[in-house]
Amino acid sequence: MTADTAACAGAVTAPARQRSAALFKAADVLAMSIAASLPWSTTAPSIFVGLWLLAVTPTIDWRDYARRLVQPAYALPFVILLLALLGVLWSDGVWVDRLHAVKPVAKLVLIPPLLYHFSRSERGFHVCAAFLVSCALLAVYAWIVLLDPALKLTATASSGVPVKNYIDQSQEFTLCVFALALPALWFWRGGSLIATAACLALIALFVTNMVFVASARTALLCIAVLLLLFAWRHLSRRAALLLFASAAAASALAWTASPYLRHRVTDIAVEYQHGREDISRASTAQRLTYWRKAATAFAEAPLFGHGTGSIKRQFERAASGETSLDAEIVSNPHNQTLHVAVQWGLLGVILLYAMWLAHLRLFTGNSLAAWIGLVVVVQNITSSLVNSHLTDFHEGWIYVLGVGVAGGMILRTNAGQR
Repeated sequence: MTADTAACAGAVTAPARQRSAALFKAADVLAMSIAASLPWSTTAPSIFVGLWLLAVTPTIDWRDYARRLVQPAYALPFVILLLALLGVLWSDGVWVDRLHAVKPVAKLVLIPPLLYHFSRSERGFHVCAAFLVSCALLAVYAWIVLLDPALKLTATASSGVPVKNYIDQSQEFTLCVFALALPALWFWRGGSLIATAACLALIALFVTNMVFVASARTALLCIAVLLLLFAWRHLSRRAALLLFASAAAASALAWTASPYLRHRVTDIAVEYQHGREDISRASTAQRLTYWRKAATAFAEAPLFGHGTGSIKRQFERAASGETSLDAEIVSNPHNQTLHVAVQWGLLGVILLYAMWLAHLRLFTGNSLAAWIGLVVVVQNITSSLVNSHLTDFHEGWIYVLGVGVAGGMILRTNAGQR
């Protein structure tokens, strides 16, 4: 009887294990699909995220997962979402704005299950590779549509931007450049010239696209910060000086060779000086106006803010009786700290920076996964100085996917060492 019972139990368990393994592999493939589709679409990644949740949920050991939720990297996204949900109760915005403002925060809670899944999966780098290949194809296609705009997949506001917009495209390409920088350095030091040349060719593809085709000034700021980070983390003092000299020479060459780049940079002063007279060229003046109004709203409710979805209402109040830029009503102040501060006050700002810090602490090692994760977090923090990129769709999902996958790989490595 004992032997028969054990045989029956084994027969029942084997199919269950096979189903679990199949779902686990499906979750990996769907994560790759999210990464590959993100540069091209907003609808496809959303669909793949839903399918990924369906696939990964049955594979989770809920006791183990619950134990991990005490760690800040896991817990803080849930705490921020909880604050956003509670903030609906004291908001002075209309209900449509309140509910709409929860959605950008909700995607942060995908970070913990991604961390958990890729701490058990061996396919984290497959996800990174899918994103890199997809961005490389997009860069090639961007050159094609620059020459023949009729080949665009969708109508976009910028030439040389096949889908979405130049800000999203530049953020993707910047991430790819610095993700490739460390492998290129390692291959060079190891004497693998072919692999080094391949990495440098891809880097050149992305950089030349931003110099001559389409670039966001936010990306230029991120490049400067990430260049300093790369030198600090991975180069000797002599090598760092050589890198900075080369970067200065390359920047001078790009400035001379690209009228587009000169136009993008010099427009900052024009937009500041004449933005109030010509609102179509007021990007810089607009941001300064938004920041001033958001800071004023924050000062009125500094501890807990005006509630979830209240930004538009605060701008409506500030626009009363005003003209030109001062009369603009927006729901995004183009600064992540102010975006949080207006809605949830100092409490929200503390939680935001605590989450960024907790995720930075995941990536203190010297591995490629640690470097990729560090680039993702630092890029998001830097770009969030002049945009609300954590809660924007595209850059927000890059952050969620990058931290979740790279952080999971780090946790897997650490568990193996223990």
